[in-house]
Amino acid sequence: MIDDTSTLQEPNDASEAPEPLIITPDGRELYEHFRFEADRGQQLLRVDKFLATRMERTSRNRIQQAADAGFLLVNGKPVKSSYKVKPLDVVSIVMDRPRYDFEIIAEDIPLDIVYEDREVLVVNKPAGLVVHPGHGNYSGTLVNALAWHFRDTPDYDVDDPRLGLVHRIDKDTSGLLVIAKTPEAKTILGKQFFDKTTRREYLALVWGDFPENSGTITGNIARNPRNPLQMAVMKDPEIGKPAVTHYEVVERFGYVTLVRCRLETGRTHQIRVHMLSKGHPLFNDERYGGDKVLKGQPSAAYKKFIDNCFSLCPRQALHARTLGFKHPKTGVEMDFEAPLPADMQSLLEKWRGLRQ
Repeated sequence: MIDDTSTLQEPNDASEAPEPLIITPDGRELYEHFRFEADRGQQLLRVDKFLATRMERTSRNRIQQAADAGFLLVNGKPVKSSYKVKPLDVVSIVMDRPRYDFEIIAEDIPLDIVYEDREVLVVNKPAGLVVHPGHGNYSGTLVNALAWHFRDTPDYDVDDPRLGLVHRIDKDTSGLLVIAKTPEAKTILGKQFFDKTTRREYLALVWGDFPENSGTITGNIARNPRNPLQMAVMKDPEIGKPAVTHYEVVERFGYVTLVRCRLETGRTHQIRVHMLSKGHPLFNDERYGGDKVLKGQPSAAYKKFIDNCFSLCPRQALHARTLGFKHPKTGVEMDFEAPLPADMQSLLEKWRGLRQ
């Protein structure tokens, strides 16, 4: 849509992503891609003409499309392409993803397609697959796979922010994601996520046992000021974004517990951080300290057992099992389920064997 060649690199994990410039009323997180400030002597000029003279590889038509999609801001507020730029106006092009500094190459990466029609695509992402290209991951991502999948679909441009992923899951989390194939689908689905009308359920193996069978965790989440690679629950209610996670015990193993988590919100690392805040880091979650023996026997045999478990599931034990939403065109309620992947199945069988 907009030719956003630049030197700013997109991080390879959501936890390292820059903070969004603005959050719109329909819940979109927008990132600044271009920024221009009008001179003091600037004469009144349509904003699409103003930008066309400053962005050599972008046409007025694409700038107008950006305005129609709400991605053209003046002084932080969306404007139409007919807006007249005044002296000292700050004009920004924003998108709902951080900037790419390279061309997206279509790659023949297998996709586990759960459902597809003209408006939406639902995929079951394997653990280890990065969602967006970025620094250190210029290829081999879900976006590269989508570029290949849609290579013969003229209406799908992988660089068009009006299309594509509506939400994300972490690289080492497996499970369901929905992709919008039309601008209308992305707008409608984005609003459903913002309005908390989608249905998302995760399975997680966490350290420790729970005295209760179910509960709710609340707490604003923001970047950890002591570690920029982590998120954290903030004590100050004025800091961070509100987050709500409902959980239910599925199976107890004594030293670890399988829990079902239902999300009301979708913050970066939400389940990982909320469980950590309750003293239950996810099993083998390296970033949040779950890759150590946190519960159990102080014996060499038990340590070897845990090491074997880490080898069976070499990532945080988290799976986005279900996803439900209202179809953006028909309005029909749709629900999808992705079976537990082999690594987590093997991990649970290992723990069941220890319990016997």
